[in-house]
Amino acid sequence: MFSLWLECDDAGKDLLTTILWEAGTAGITEHEFPGGRWELEAFFDKELDLSPFAPYHPRWKRVASTDWLEVSRAMWEPLPVGERFYLVPEWREDAAPAGRVRLTVHPGLACGTGYHAATQLALRAMERHLVAGSSFLDVGTGSGILSEAALLLGAGRVTACDIDYEAARIARCNLGPRATVSLFCGSVRSVTTGAFETVAANLNAQSLLGLMADLERVCRGTLILSGFTQRDVKAVQAAIHSAPASDLLEQDEWRCIVLRFVQ
Repeated sequence: MFSLWLECDDAGKDLLTTILWEAGTAGITEHEFPGGRWELEAFFDKELDLSPFAPYHPRWKRVASTDWLEVSRAMWEPLPVGERFYLVPEWREDAAPAGRVRLTVHPGLACGTGYHAATQLALRAMERHLVAGSSFLDVGTGSGILSEAALLLGAGRVTACDIDYEAARIARCNLGPRATVSLFCGSVRSVTTGAFETVAANLNAQSLLGLMADLERVCRGTLILSGFTQRDVKAVQAAIHSAPASDLLEQDEWRCIVLRFVQ
């Protein structure tokens, strides 16, 4: 691997960056100096002809090859969440400590790695309120992490949905062909009234507000709402019509509300 160092000013930086990408660079780092001066470091697999870069005072440096996949993976460490879960990236073999269950996480394109506070709040709420053997609906499943967690907690019938086809496909791959999870690409609006004893929706505040009536409609037991911050708590609470909040979980600025519907 080689790095090409170039000098430019504010006015020429964007143009130089474009030229480097067109030349096939694997990546660029920027170093700013006083007086509007910049040094750009661009990475290439092999040395190029420097004549097009002559105005930028080019110079080559050889750099050690880096396995960026391994560098990225090294940043993901196992993580205890709540009282029962132990989150472990899929490429690691770490066993869960005594008293915890190993929840495999799949960092990638779909939402729900388990390392965000909103997902952790949903997991904590599930371990408090999900009753073994109960039916469970995961609305906006993303990576499928809440569905997998529901299985580990002993849920009976588990169903997941996401309006994004790619997210649903990724969740299906993450859960694996043996996972007893029914998964469909679509909205909670397609679900039968009162079909599930526990429903979890880890979505942003705007999405929760738009789906609140249907979330309450399909749930006949416990509704877990996560994915919003303290500033949106009043708006979320105002949108709830069927039951008062029975639990409020907090982590940093993120919040999770749990509703219990009395039959």
